Amino acid sequence: MRALPFRRTAAAAPPAARRIIRLNNGFQLLFNLLWWMPVFYAYQRDAGLSDGQIFGIQSIYYIAFCLFEIPTGVVADRIGARNCLRAGAVVMTAANLVPVVSASYAGFLVHFLAIAAGRSLTSGAASAYLYEGLRAERAESHYLRAEGTARALGLAAKVGCWPLVGPLMALAPQTPYVLSAASAAGSLGCALALPRLAPGGAEAGADARRGRRGSPLRDSGAALRALRASPWLALLMVQGVAVFTLSRICQVNLFQPVLLEHGVGESTHGSVLAAMTVAEAVASGRPQWLGRRLSPMAWVSVLSVALAATLAGTALGGPWAVIALLCAFAAVTGFVYPVQRKLVNDAIPSDAPRATLLSVESIVDRGVCAIAAVAAGAYLAAGRLDALLWQSAAVTCVLIPAIHMALHRMSPEKAAARRAKRAAFSTSGGLAAGPGSRAAPPVPEQPVPLPVDEGAAPRP
Repeated sequence: MRALPFRRTAAAAPPAARRIIRLNNGFQLLFNLLWWMPVFYAYQRDAGLSDGQIFGIQSIYYIAFCLFEIPTGVVADRIGARNCLRAGAVVMTAANLVPVVSASYAGFLVHFLAIAAGRSLTSGAASAYLYEGLRAERAESHYLRAEGTARALGLAAKVGCWPLVGPLMALAPQTPYVLSAASAAGSLGCALALPRLAPGGAEAGADARRGRRGSPLRDSGAALRALRASPWLALLMVQGVAVFTLSRICQVNLFQPVLLEHGVGESTHGSVLAAMTVAEAVASGRPQWLGRRLSPMAWVSVLSVALAATLAGTALGGPWAVIALLCAFAAVTGFVYPVQRKLVNDAIPSDAPRATLLSVESIVDRGVCAIAAVAAGAYLAAGRLDALLWQSAAVTCVLIPAIHMALHRMSPEKAAARRAKRAAFSTSGGLAAGPGSRAAPPVPEQPVPLPVDEGAAPRP
């Protein structure tokens, strides 16, 4: 696979594609604007929950996410990604209001279960809608930049909001949850304004699937067949698990315990998370900074190892060093996310149920997160946070190179070369190709290399 072939200029997207990009930006910004994120750990402790209960809820959340992913992915492929985004926004709005009504263990459990349902409805559908929408408008070369920009804008909004959480909570403790619900309601407005895709896009595919009996089962079966037929796609998804798991566990579950361990008070957590978000937003919007020297697959592997090493480094040094390392961790996450999403989307065959397959990746990711959350709670309860950080880094640094070597060996280019070599040998060297000989199997569809204008800086 070729290196990231960026240029300095990019062709302008057609008006319909620009509208899709703008509405996707608004949806991603508002849907993911969780005002309570910097303080939910302390908020639950103030409500009387223990560390075991808090991390137990997180583990249940990730398991629920796994259970919701396949049915919601199938629903997205059947009813259309656009309708699935609307349903997810409705569920997310209601979920953020639950802690306002009941600040108890049961209330927070229901809250996170509803969050899992809302996010699972959109996790595959959002990426599938953007990818198919731009392809339907002949603007697929803008996908990588659109994915990264949406993430960057969402993160930039958090930068302005999260430092305000502390003062707002002093006025009313439930304010972060009320504002999160209002943001989710705004994302519903963006989802309602999303256009119906042109014929041949995801919406047209959903119409065709609605007209077939047993469509949900057939979509699930088609997704499993696509994974069996393409070990390359399956390994790409596994490669992304390390990135997403480390990112979520650090920025959601371990962020506040790490800061508290190094003497950084709760009053500054919002500002620290805002600084991390600035770093991630800048990196997400500039994937072209990665350069040409490595292929996208190699960049994901290298950056995954860098994530693990940076997280382990937070066990060393003082408060300022930890804050700097957390910001570096966030920047690496910003770089790797859009490239990994592009790799997986390109590896999915055009006739496969895209949202269902993207949900499969989320299932593996959340399953690992569920295990990691339980482990994190156990380590914290035993006062062994540093051991957790070091051991997580060691596992990642062993696993990622192994996956990268397997991907390199299974790459479509390598497979095609091996088939061509066998065909040449059978026709000219040793085995004569008689009338009954079987033809060489066709070359499988391989991921599309990143177009030359993706991720390029806009014209001045």
